[in-house]
Amino acid sequence: MPVRFERLIEPFSGMAAISIAVACKNMANSFIINDINSDIISILQTAVEAPQLLIDSYTELWNEQFSYVGGTESHYYKVRNDFNKGNKKPSTMLYLLARCVKGSVRYNSEGDFNQSPDRRRNGTSPSSLAPNVEAISNILKNKVTFYSKDFRDILEMAVPGDVVYMDPPYQGVSNVRDHRYIAGLSFEEFVEALESLNRRNVDFLVSYDGNLGEKKYGRDLPESLCLTRFELNGGLSTQALYLGQKIETIESLYVSHGLVLHEDCKVIVAPYQYLFDF
Repeated sequence: MPVRFERLIEPFSGMAAISIAVACKNMANSFIINDINSDIISILQTAVEAPQLLIDSYTELWNEQFSYVGGTESHYYKVRNDFNKGNKKPSTMLYLLARCVKGSVRYNSEGDFNQSPDRRRNGTSPSSLAPNVEAISNILKNKVTFYSKDFRDILEMAVPGDVVYMDPPYQGVSNVRDHRYIAGLSFEEFVEALESLNRRNVDFLVSYDGNLGEKKYGRDLPESLCLTRFELNGGLSTQALYLGQKIETIESLYVSHGLVLHEDCKVIVAPYQYLFDF
């Protein structure tokens, strides 16, 4: 990423870690944060626009678990059940994320949140959470627009001068029984969307699949997109560690030709600094 650019767009934001990092470094003037999971967006929007409301509501819910009949684990299942029945407060979703296994969202075939509680911990304490929420509000307030739309609608907003960072549902975990994401992603439709960005001279980066040990997940993005692919070591697989194995995760990062220029099949790195040192 350039040291300075006009706007960062995250069509698959999750908890918007990249937007927060870019805002901390004051690299972009404005942000678009989008995720098809509206409950995630509600957390982020409340954190930015009404941080004290989120902190207070989360604190009340977090403290409640210690006096709940049946203990903290029973409290988690009660909150999860209420959430699936319609209690969609941002603090409720935040509590479930802070308290569940690996902090990872899982949904069943009916679309209900079904991740189990982490029995080793009680979730982030309000005293630790509060300064983070306040800091995020300070760096993003009045700079960000939130959406919960299809990623293609968000990409239509992109213009030259923007940088789009995409961390879409990976092929290895999308459209399978154990859902990590609220919605999957068609490989062909995604490639078509990237082709549109190329035609419009919009710069982008894509984190997409990779290898787990000797096992490769998903198809590579096509060469016709003129992307440069970096392999990033993501460290030991958390899932493998749970199974008593030590397997390294290698993730693919694709960078568009506007950020890494191509000439006669030789890669020439664009002459500016980067947020990440590849």
